[in-house]
Amino acid sequence: MNVTELQEIGIKNVNKVFHNLSYDELIQHELDNGEVKLTKKGATAVDTGIFTGRSPKDKYFVDRDPSNKYIAWGDVNQKINEEVFNELLEVAREQLSNKDLYVTDVFCGSSPASKRSIRFISEIAWQSHFVKNMFIRPTEAELEVFKSDFTVLNACKAVDDKYKEHGLNSEVFVMFDIENNLAIIGGTWYGGEMKKGIFSMMNYWLPLEGKLAMHCSANVGKDGDTALFFGLSGTGKTTLSTDPHRALIGDDEHGWDNHGVFNFEGGCYAKVINLDGKSEPEIYGAIKKGALLENVVMYGDGEVDYEDGSKTENTRVSYPIEHIANHKEDLMAGHPQNIIFLTADAFGVLPPVSKLTREQAMYYFLSGYTAKVAGTERGITEPVATFSACFGEAFLPLHPTVYAKLLGEKIDQHNVNVYLVNTGWTGGGYGVGKRMSIKDTRACINAILDGSIKESEFDTTETFRLAVPKTLGDIKPDVLNPRNAWQDKEAFDNTRDKLAKMFVQNFKKYQSADSEFDFSAAGPKIG
Repeated sequence: MNVTELQEIGIKNVNKVFHNLSYDELIQHELDNGEVKLTKKGATAVDTGIFTGRSPKDKYFVDRDPSNKYIAWGDVNQKINEEVFNELLEVAREQLSNKDLYVTDVFCGSSPASKRSIRFISEIAWQSHFVKNMFIRPTEAELEVFKSDFTVLNACKAVDDKYKEHGLNSEVFVMFDIENNLAIIGGTWYGGEMKKGIFSMMNYWLPLEGKLAMHCSANVGKDGDTALFFGLSGTGKTTLSTDPHRALIGDDEHGWDNHGVFNFEGGCYAKVINLDGKSEPEIYGAIKKGALLENVVMYGDGEVDYEDGSKTENTRVSYPIEHIANHKEDLMAGHPQNIIFLTADAFGVLPPVSKLTREQAMYYFLSGYTAKVAGTERGITEPVATFSACFGEAFLPLHPTVYAKLLGEKIDQHNVNVYLVNTGWTGGGYGVGKRMSIKDTRACINAILDGSIKESEFDTTETFRLAVPKTLGDIKPDVLNPRNAWQDKEAFDNTRDKLAKMFVQNFKKYQSADSEFDFSAAGPKIG
């Protein structure tokens, strides 16, 4: 991309254009610009300012035909009119004018039938480094003929001084103009806005082509058996899909088209708070030259203190997937044999593993349940239920039932087994019971993947009516049926019914007289 092309999109008087720099070049620019510090292991470390996570209340889509017919408007997908977008587009252009600019061309989606070409423009070198890490890096030959399908102008140093007049929530803006294939970012430096912004666009584009976009990790066995792991933060999605005996396809964002499962990304974005080389050696080992750490505390000698969350608990690292030795090189695999929904149930009610019917699969996919433990510093030990449709509601421009319908069709077409795995508490809720052991959770996952769980006899639990194995390898039978693991059966029954009511209340939004997607009958039955 040259100065003339930038002028054509409204960026004026550009000084130098640094187009598709190598890692060595980017790192040198970052250091010369004073943007990063070098760690002892050769990775670079950046502070992203006051925004150490995404800013979901500042995300908007232009209200324009025809996309406005498909978008599910609401708190997740907020409307903005063309006039306000164009005004802020001019603010972004002005910010990027009269500057040296970094232009990075990448692909999103490893499947040739479904990939998109994305161009990022920024005035900051480390942001170019971030998207180079996270997306799929074209070959030199592909760069020669690269044509962008979608462009992101990252003008993070610009803010909307007139946000109240514009009817926005703050001076930050993350906006998408679908018809013009353009996004603008202002006011936040956080790299994840670029990653999840394009993920949101893939969640718009692919379902309209009959393809499923998914917030999940994926791996594949030596015999070509593919598994998907859906789950919200803290459920073990990354940890459980990283398996020495199975090749990693990807850890976060995938598509499912007629050819099979494919990674959207070419890198990983891992949390590093309390990272330990013994418990997570793959991620620890990936933090080397080329990796980009965010908001970590580092000492003068370049040593990183992963236990220090004084800047944020959301410390992160991005790195190319090649830093993980056991990964699938083409980032693709066939249609999955097994789908695993992960939940960290802090109420201690859900079983460690249960086999779902097709209807239950739809119910738990739309529910997207996990539970988080409230801050113990205030003495609060009551778990907080979290429901996020399709395990990624924040990134779904379309109605959740669109994705659920596609998943159901693919489950039927490819005869996929679906399981619910609880990585949370057993023997009692948080503060009474204990966290499910990694050993037991791994045993459940392994039994699913090697097919041995199918040899088990199953019981059906009360209220939630989940099919649980009576025995499974070396796991204690009392653990497999959660009520048996509780000493106080009455307390279990009360807690189970309390959680069941939360599920029922949450699912009411999918119920209507004419709904073809009312799977409430597959959920908990109270009374």
